[in-house]
Amino acid sequence: MSSQENPHRTHDFMGGLSRREAGDFTTDKRVLALTGMALVVGTGGAFAAWVLVSLISLVTNLTWFGRLSVAPASLAEAHRSVWMVLIPVVGGLVIGLMAHFGSEKIRGHGIPEAIEAILIGGSRMSLKVAILKPLSSAVSIGTGGPFGAEGPIIMTGGAIGSLFAQCFNLSSAERKTLLVAGAAAGMTAIFGSPIAAIMLAVELLLFEWKPRSFIPVAVAACVSVCWRPFLFQTGPLFPRQFHMDLPWWGILLCAAMGIIAGIQSGILTTLLYKVEDLFEALPIHWMWCPALGGLVIGLGGLIEPRALGVGYDIIDGLLNSSILPASVLTILLVKAAIWLVALSSGTSGGVLAPLLTFGGALGWLVGLVLPGDPGFWALLGMAAMMGGTMRAPLTGTFFAVELTGDVSALLPLLAATVAAYAVTVLLLRRSILTEKIARRGQHITREYGIDPFEFARARDIMIKEVDTLPTDMTVDTATSFFVATANAHRIYPVVDSNGVLKGLVSRADALRWQQEKEFSGQLLGDLVSDASLPVAHPDDTVGYVADLMLITDAGRIPIVDPQSGRLKGLIARKDLLQLRHTLRASETERRPYFGSRKGVEKEQI
Repeated sequence: MSSQENPHRTHDFMGGLSRREAGDFTTDKRVLALTGMALVVGTGGAFAAWVLVSLISLVTNLTWFGRLSVAPASLAEAHRSVWMVLIPVVGGLVIGLMAHFGSEKIRGHGIPEAIEAILIGGSRMSLKVAILKPLSSAVSIGTGGPFGAEGPIIMTGGAIGSLFAQCFNLSSAERKTLLVAGAAAGMTAIFGSPIAAIMLAVELLLFEWKPRSFIPVAVAACVSVCWRPFLFQTGPLFPRQFHMDLPWWGILLCAAMGIIAGIQSGILTTLLYKVEDLFEALPIHWMWCPALGGLVIGLGGLIEPRALGVGYDIIDGLLNSSILPASVLTILLVKAAIWLVALSSGTSGGVLAPLLTFGGALGWLVGLVLPGDPGFWALLGMAAMMGGTMRAPLTGTFFAVELTGDVSALLPLLAATVAAYAVTVLLLRRSILTEKIARRGQHITREYGIDPFEFARARDIMIKEVDTLPTDMTVDTATSFFVATANAHRIYPVVDSNGVLKGLVSRADALRWQQEKEFSGQLLGDLVSDASLPVAHPDDTVGYVADLMLITDAGRIPIVDPQSGRLKGLIARKDLLQLRHTLRASETERRPYFGSRKGVEKEQI
């Protein structure tokens, strides 16, 4: 069968590989099934958040106040005594034992572990983690740990989404979507911040911006919002309207606030891993380290009890300017110290609430010398600290807006978070979230870009001047050609008089024919005609060609006209690598165009 008779002949053996119709997105109807699953995952994430918050309140009430209750409790009301030191130590000991005999994945604040599951583990998380992570976090935070619940709920909600996805015949990318949907639903339920949760998914967890993942994640967050009035509360977590009327140069002050927060973020991130190195150097098993961290927590609580626990009352006090300056400074220093030590010890807890406290306290103190309400500058400090530390500026911006409900602060918040983002990106190679992953030998990049293999077409990289052999060439002549030609290619296309591709002949074929005398005198066209020959078309994406090479184990793919079957070009593996080089050159090669007309006429549109 000739290629002219069947120009689409590659589909018979390609294991399901087919040409994708050109369009803006690769999303297909499977997104509808994922969206339906996201409804269930969003519900599961919301209820997981309620369970986690209830467990934290239960442990807090039991250990500090001796009462059986799930009502919110502030550790600012705890009495200074020897129990203030012993309770965090016991909590750390329990967490160490849970991690040692249960799962090490419960250590830390949860987001790096979720990223690892996505990038390395095929988005598969275990039931053990889904159970132990909220329990360990409840013990850690409930016994005074200066952490938030967002990291644990991201891990727990993600585990719920992953476990649900594992019940179905889904790909790794589809499991990732449901994992992140569960994480976004959990964060939304606790903070009432669906937009920020969706942006966190895009900026930090999905590693893509595609409708196939964005739509289910957004649906899960919306479902979680619907459940929130029944599980938590309605409205913003810290309702506050500032109505700041800044002068035209006020945006510069907002950016300056972001720069200060970015520097603070860089210092805390560096110190965190320095302290972690000290813990790793201790001559004891890591199981006991959380108890040592608990000792520091208890000592810090003796100095300032309000530094213990989640600290939502502190955040509210900063936004409403109801705390004395000396107290703000004390809380900032004490909470930062115990947070650095406790998190470095390997205990369980989130980083978001502490970051809000650190950024808010610094912003409030700086705001004392700036125009307007110090609470406004505290809000900017919170958003900038979050956006810079997590390298998620849009998440930080929208999170602050949703926490307070103050939409008028959107532009100042954006200026502050972008400034902090710029500072931390330039100061540190990795964020507080990815440094831990890098220390485990996995180096990731969080930059999104167009896949050049899906953008470029075969016609853009194919070799157009292709040396060919005619179908009427005899085997003896072909063998002599391969033997006599010192610089001959290893493989040649065989075409008829009209240029229609009939097959490929290689040097190995010629040597085999030379040994097997029965082929003597036969024509190449009779030997190489192969209906299963892998070919591509000029308009096919380079990604399609690369997949075709992989599936067929072919080193070269002929490019033929889809109608006539005529040979148009040839793509080898080195041509794929050349595309990578071209992309890199577009990033690194710099030259002016104005003032130099050479080449401009050709390249300008």
